[in-house]
Amino acid sequence: MSKNNYAVFIDLENTGGKAATLNSVIEKVKIKGDILIGRVYGYRESFSDLKEVLLSNTFSVLPSIRYGVNQKNNLDIQLVIDALDVAYTNDLIDCFCIVSGDSDYTPLVGKLKSMGKFVLGISRSEVASNIFIKACNEFIFLESVTTAVDKPAQDDDSYDDSYELMNLLEKIISDQADEDGTMFVSELKKTLLRLKPDFSEKSYGSSSFGRLLNTLENKYKRIHVFGDFNSLKVRLVSECKAPTAEITKANWLSILQEKLNKLKNNGFDRVNPSIIKSELQKDYPDFDEYRIGFKKFSDLMKRLEKENMVSIEFNEAKTMLIKIK
Repeated sequence: MSKNNYAVFIDLENTGGKAATLNSVIEKVKIKGDILIGRVYGYRESFSDLKEVLLSNTFSVLPSIRYGVNQKNNLDIQLVIDALDVAYTNDLIDCFCIVSGDSDYTPLVGKLKSMGKFVLGISRSEVASNIFIKACNEFIFLESVTTAVDKPAQDDDSYDDSYELMNLLEKIISDQADEDGTMFVSELKKTLLRLKPDFSEKSYGSSSFGRLLNTLENKYKRIHVFGDFNSLKVRLVSECKAPTAEITKANWLSILQEKLNKLKNNGFDRVNPSIIKSELQKDYPDFDEYRIGFKKFSDLMKRLEKENMVSIEFNEAKTMLIKIK
């Protein structure tokens, strides 16, 4: 696995200023590599809940000082200047993450790529420019990074602290596995330590990381560990999820309401329709709007609007956005 050293530049307005969202972004980047430089732009006292996240990840802050009508432009320009300064002066940085969907950053992305840098873009779907999305080497919608994992019922004795660890390991393997779906256990532990520097398998009652993975494999049936002692590997078990019922004409409305509530609870009350469809397909891979009586997914959204569950809006680029009620 190649070494990836990231410089991360975050437009706080784009993330909504929520600690959980910021944590999710940082976690996603740490799965991919080491964050050597982190900066956020547009910090205000109303974002005080972010202090612990920012300090514990050694991010520096550019505050939002209101003066005149060009405050946002000033911050955008400063982000560009800082990113180029890092690109020209810090040879350790080979990857950049820009958390913003503004098309104004497209020339910056082009310049960074011309210098041989890898550019990861992350943004809320409602403000993500198609131009910016296509310019990046990789682009991720913030909603897909932030969507919380469903937790087991509190009275389920079969789950303990290892459940959260299992979820985190599954994220890492899903993102970092080789083309054959496997990952060396040694690399898995290195990545885990980037996310949890205080991690120790002994905290989970195991004498080695390999033995801990064996315990998790037997308990949750979501990973498979194989190979000899010197080259242990791990992969996800695709059959780990119990089969879900199909979406039908009788239940689709209640399922959509559940997905919309989940997005809104995670801080996303206005999203691109593709995000809603993607959330459906996570649990229902065979979902097709045609099977429940709609020619297009946009027609399904119009039906939700009639049900007063959402309202349909369009941005300046005439892209449909769904406001969740």
